[in-house]
Amino acid sequence: MAGLELVLDMLRRLQSDMREVKETLREHTRRLGHIEHNTAQQMVANAEQSDRIDRLSERFGRIEGRLDLRE
Repeated sequence: MAGLELVLDMLRRLQSDMREVKETLREHTRRLGHIEHNTAQQMVANAEQSDRIDRLSERFGRIEGRLDLRE
């Protein structure tokens, strides 16, 4: 009977360890999701900024053309 109790005790410890591993994995998955979300937002912001810079460049080009400042 002592052998059976030892095996059951080991299985309980393994089960407890597995719960901890699963909880850690859930936390890491959640944190990775936040990182991916923030990265996507930054990419959108960079694209918007690039678009604004392109429009400003076009406007400066038109202004230079009107003032005959082109090289």
